[in-house]
Amino acid sequence: MSTANKAKPFLKWAGGKNQLLRQFENYYPPELRKEKIKRYIEPFIGGGAVFFEIMQKYNIQSSYISDVNKNLILTYRVIQHQPDILLEFLEQYQKEYDNTAEEKRNHLFLSMRKHFNSQQFEINYKKFSDNWIPRAAQLIFLNKTCFNGLFRLNSKGEFNVPFGKYKNPNIMDSDNILSVSKVLQNTEILISDYKNCFERADEKTFVYFDPPYRPISRTASFTNYSGFVFTEKQQIELACFFRKLDTEKHSRLMLSNSDPKNENPDDDFFEKIYNGYSLHRVHANRMINCNADKRGQIDEIVITSYEYEPLTMALNF
Repeated sequence: MSTANKAKPFLKWAGGKNQLLRQFENYYPPELRKEKIKRYIEPFIGGGAVFFEIMQKYNIQSSYISDVNKNLILTYRVIQHQPDILLEFLEQYQKEYDNTAEEKRNHLFLSMRKHFNSQQFEINYKKFSDNWIPRAAQLIFLNKTCFNGLFRLNSKGEFNVPFGKYKNPNIMDSDNILSVSKVLQNTEILISDYKNCFERADEKTFVYFDPPYRPISRTASFTNYSGFVFTEKQQIELACFFRKLDTEKHSRLMLSNSDPKNENPDDDFFEKIYNGYSLHRVHANRMINCNADKRGQIDEIVITSYEYEPLTMALNF
């Protein structure tokens, strides 16, 4: 697939991995490059940057993605099955936004947000239906026009991110939506927590975990993107599942998370719960912070169940 037609994340997403893809490539399992990996699994799909990269770069026969965020998974499935009709809605929204005076766009955004929230209990998320398509279009519209592309829910399960004041948001990215749809054709997509992937994994499977990050400070928490808080206890449960998947399924496993040593050099939380596994650090630029002075480059961790083979070494082999 040419670079022009290469599928990429269709949503802006907090903690998206686009900027880390070149670093991540060093930490993928060596079996991936040797075409011994047949299935790819990503149980916290989010924006899907790693998923799209791997599915288009390596010879993967089947894939499984999931998330507990119902509206996110609904949108993936709409793009998988009905991209053309979705684009008709997005074209309408793009024109409406472009033709609305700048001082009135906040009102347009709030009207869409209100309608999106009012319909949440009328959607059957278990069975694909025609009303999924406008809802997916509304989610994309809100994502492209809200502040920083955040997805945040209040205690009532309502999307409550404010307007982003963008002059030229790309609401209808038709080429990318169609490319994404092609990549998704052989993918199983479910609303589910990460534990559901266990029966789908085997020794020829690569599983990448990108859970809601453990906050590196008391004011840095952003775990309520789906309506569920991912607590420290759940981070430990995920580590136990990681170990179970490794020992019983012998899959190749990789996990991302925040690096607590950015704030506290003595914080060994991840070293302890992933004891025995390889821990690496990558550099990221994170812009989501209410304090502009605290935005910028930070370390994030990558944990692997295997000994990685640096790409430069693999190319010289």
